[in-house]
Amino acid sequence: MSTALITGASRGIGAVYADRLAKRGYDLILVARSETRLKALAANLARETARTVDVLAANLNDKADLARVEARLRQDRNITMLVNNAGTAALTPLVDSDVDEMEAMIDLNITALTRLVYAAAPAFVARGAGTIINIASVVGIAAEALNGVYGASKAYVIALSHSLQHELADKGVRIQAVLPAATATEIWENAGRPWQDLPPSIVMTPQDMVDAALAGLDQGELVTLPSLQDGEEWTRFEAARRAISKQFGNSQPAPRYRIISTARAAAPADLIR
Repeated sequence: MSTALITGASRGIGAVYADRLAKRGYDLILVARSETRLKALAANLARETARTVDVLAANLNDKADLARVEARLRQDRNITMLVNNAGTAALTPLVDSDVDEMEAMIDLNITALTRLVYAAAPAFVARGAGTIINIASVVGIAAEALNGVYGASKAYVIALSHSLQHELADKGVRIQAVLPAATATEIWENAGRPWQDLPPSIVMTPQDMVDAALAGLDQGELVTLPSLQDGEEWTRFEAARRAISKQFGNSQPAPRYRIISTARAAAPADLIR
């Protein structure tokens, strides 16, 4: 029996993941702040799919609530998938943003996600199987597009996912980072601009976004960008990132900086000939 735990599951992308995974045969643990919404969704899904759907009302910015979700991930041996979907966004420039609100966004988008990964990954490794889906954003690689702290928080999710892929691939644990672009969810309105105000040509439905993300998971993608039409663009981008990273290790500053290296200046003459 396989169970998926989904955060931010009461609406939007999380609710669609719940629907799609239940139809794929997963039992569910739905996590979100609104117990009323969760119970209504759980009742519908249980009726439509005959799957077991548990509700775990929790505010992931509250340490006690977060700890309860962490404990469930560690202790429930039926959980084989974690969908880290809970998050919030901001659109305002840095100088117009409230730093306390930015801190709360970091707590949810980064700290809570990280703690849930730390709860799930060791358990999955011990069982030799599991999947972690981290919902990031295209602004993680296009930080200039929206609020810088929001973009930075999603860049963190992408970087963490790359690291997890590197560490856990040979341990039976699958990692997928999903990078949605503009999606028709309440996160936009909560950030101060309803998605209805965006050009329709750039806004994807959450249903299409999740269906594409799950198709990417089925195809073995490590990073899925549902809105990127030419997948080879990402392949080239990723290849360039990996290639340049191999050139970082060097004890000498690059010639363009016209610096006489202290290491060279201090080295014996026979070592610098």
